[in-house]
Amino acid sequence: MDEETGEVLDAVGPRLRALRRGRGITLAELSATTGFSESTLSRLESGQRRATLELLLPLARTYDVPLDDLVGAPRTGDPRIHLKPIKRFGMVFVPLSRRPGGTQAFKMMIPAVPEPLEPTPQTHQGSEWLYVLNGTLRLVVGERDLTLAPGSAAEFDTSTPHWLGSAHGGAVELLILFGLDGVRAHVR
Repeated sequence: MDEETGEVLDAVGPRLRALRRGRGITLAELSATTGFSESTLSRLESGQRRATLELLLPLARTYDVPLDDLVGAPRTGDPRIHLKPIKRFGMVFVPLSRRPGGTQAFKMMIPAVPEPLEPTPQTHQGSEWLYVLNGTLRLVVGERDLTLAPGSAAEFDTSTPHWLGSAHGGAVELLILFGLDGVRAHVR
């Protein structure tokens, strides 16, 4: 193995540890998700075990990051974000950022429905900021039941029961910024 390859592989462990800690995941939780032992994961993060594709591919899937991010590969110069929609709860989330950890940006699309849905508020850790692009959004946060027109924005702590839907049954498009735990709850 040449020196450059060795340096790249040596940097993988600290990068993996920082990514796991930044997302608030324990070794035990990561072990349960990936099927790798806690010992293997710990040795990989500390540099006592060399990174292999067999280890890195499941970790990249678990963290939802490109393999290039785990090995610190240089960007190819293409600044475009390749949008891959995620469908959850009858809505579509289009990722607009791909920074591992931290705040994530999404375009969210709520489809038109024949009759407005009954709110089913949920809670989770994190925070959300949203901006209505098109349509009329119904936002229920705690005891407040709000109607937001295009150009309106809202920010709230997601530990408060909340729900987003169409105010009148029409399609709604909005931009959303999720704090880390909000991303896990909504799009994972």
